Amino acid sequence: MGIVVAIVVVGLVVVGLVAAWVISSRRPTAESRRPPTTPGLRTHTTTRAPAGGLGARIRGAFGAGRQDPWPELERVLIAADVGPATSDRIVRDVRGRYAVGDDPIALVGQEIRAILGDSEVLDLPADRLGIVLIVGVNGSGKTTTIGKLASRLAGEGKRVSLAGSDTFRAAASEQLGAWAERSGAHLVSQERGADPGSVAFDAVQAARARSSDVLIVDTAGRLHTKQPLMEELKKVRRVIEKAAGAPPDETLLVLDATTGQNGIAQARAFTEAVEVTGLALTKLDGTAKGGVVLAVRDQLGVPVKLVGTGEGAGDLEPFDAEAFVARLIGG
Repeated sequence: MGIVVAIVVVGLVVVGLVAAWVISSRRPTAESRRPPTTPGLRTHTTTRAPAGGLGARIRGAFGAGRQDPWPELERVLIAADVGPATSDRIVRDVRGRYAVGDDPIALVGQEIRAILGDSEVLDLPADRLGIVLIVGVNGSGKTTTIGKLASRLAGEGKRVSLAGSDTFRAAASEQLGAWAERSGAHLVSQERGADPGSVAFDAVQAARARSSDVLIVDTAGRLHTKQPLMEELKKVRRVIEKAAGAPPDETLLVLDATTGQNGIAQARAFTEAVEVTGLALTKLDGTAKGGVVLAVRDQLGVPVKLVGTGEGAGDLEPFDAEAFVARLIGG
């Protein structure tokens, strides 16, 4: 009798173990719960909000029992790199429109959208060589942005030339050459230490000889506070104007989205030196605030035209103001 009971107990244990294994094998894993992806469809981070996005902090400023939310709202905006002057403008405008029961997040979003204005694209001629001058401080991502822009333009069927006028930085020519090879662009460069203006002049002539549609001119990264370096940049622009018979069609300042309020000083200095026509915003990932572009647009009138969304050759997109507002406010 005891043997029979033992056999029954063992059998029940085995059945239980088998049942548990079947149930666990059918339970979806973290991987299986992820939505399916479509091959070739790239996911971008342009509209992804930082953790604890601006919207959540705006709502906190208007929390229950707060009698005067406006100082806190201004602090929230300044912390998002919007800048004191532009933050003050937004607070004043929202305060003038706000009524009890209104959604402050929506009102702030409307003010931000108004400051950004309409999205602007690169303005390049269709009947002659278009020239894009790229400027910015060290480490902002100029060369990578040039490579992505060359790839984008080549993908649109345009013949692209590159000018390696960054003759100061070690390996600058090699890095630009790698991007030229990837994008199918033609590169004009000289040895390290050569005159940047001379490279730019030769590049204009070569681009015309090759019937290129667009010439993108790289320049050495420079601190906006170093006047001799800014004078050198002015010279490069003058040389381009002399060689082409017109100033660059676009002068893009490559601005690191993590720069913060120093970005306003950069934009002001470069705009005064070479008449910046637009920003190319880089490193706009899930942690960068990017609010500095509001201050640049509000105080200097310089629009964002391009946004880097990743490390790949195709990860450069025209700026979408609606998407940017959603990203900044989101969360």
